Amino acid sequence: MVGPGGEQFGIMSTSQALSRAQQLDFDLVEVAPQADPPVCKIMDYGKYKYEQDVKAKEARKRQQQVTVKEMKFKPKISTHDYDTKRHHIERFLEQGSKVKVTVWFRGREMQHTDLGAKLLSNLSTQLAEISSVEMMPKLDGKNMVMVLAPLRKAGAKAEPKGNTHQAGKPGGRNAKTENSPGSQEALP
Repeated sequence: MVGPGGEQFGIMSTSQALSRAQQLDFDLVEVAPQADPPVCKIMDYGKYKYEQDVKAKEARKRQQQVTVKEMKFKPKISTHDYDTKRHHIERFLEQGSKVKVTVWFRGREMQHTDLGAKLLSNLSTQLAEISSVEMMPKLDGKNMVMVLAPLRKAGAKAEPKGNTHQAGKPGGRNAKTENSPGSQEALP
């Protein structure tokens, strides 16, 4: 038996241990039942449970919650709708969420799944600076699915330096999106 301050009381019967715990106004708790003989400790069990709950709560606070957002496309999407959805995906990734991108095929569109693969490939290359492909595009029934994960935030801090060097290149990624609201925020 172990006392409330960690002192060793030695081996004693259960009734003696209970009476000693009652004298000290504490609880008798079995801490190692598999030991021979079992080890018991005199402690305030309510306080012990409270401390365990506080530790568990702190551990949950430190955990990072990852949410998965979903964006659906059709293979014959217009360029404006594509740009709008791409900006939504960029915002989700900047917030730290993963994005499940789905291309939805209907009827005869199933014969042209290469259009969906090309659409997802273009999207992943355009978002390569802020995301990585966690799950490559694969056909799942009438849907083609790809999952994008945000890059670490340490890499995002170095991103504006890379953008300023490429901004002057004609035909580069930033030439198309230079006037978009998302890129204006990134520039100093």
